Amino acid sequence: MRNLKEKVAYLHGLTQGLNVNEHSSEGKILIHIIDVLDSFADEVQNVNLAQVELEDYVESIDEDLTDLEEEFYEDIDDDYSEGDFSEDIDDDMVEMACPDCHELVTFESGILDDDDDIEVTCPYCGSVVYDNTLDITDNGPHDISQTNHIMHPGV
Repeated sequence: MRNLKEKVAYLHGLTQGLNVNEHSSEGKILIHIIDVLDSFADEVQNVNLAQVELEDYVESIDEDLTDLEEEFYEDIDDDYSEGDFSEDIDDDMVEMACPDCHELVTFESGILDDDDDIEVTCPYCGSVVYDNTLDITDNGPHDISQTNHIMHPGV
């Protein structure tokens, strides 16, 4: 940007060396154009300085974020080893295929033992995947209240 300011200063010196003055209409225009160019050069220089400051600021934020990520993920790694984490997920979750769209639906295994009437629906198509009020027998589904955690007849 220093080059831009130098070029404007050269033009300003050139107009003075050629005795361009404000008495002629061409001289007025040239002098005002050079003044505008000088203002533009100042603004561009200010924008460049602000850009450098922003780059430094973003870089410091990125470094801080990297430190936080390393600390956070280090804590998670300390809490769960690979085997421990996958066992917790397997024990706490049930995965079933939707009888209509065949997408996998995952829900908590605690729902299977719940005494309340529970119905799990597929988030993709809205079909019932699990209903603990249904009893599946060879004759088809029957509504019962004494047994729990029966899978949907489509499963």
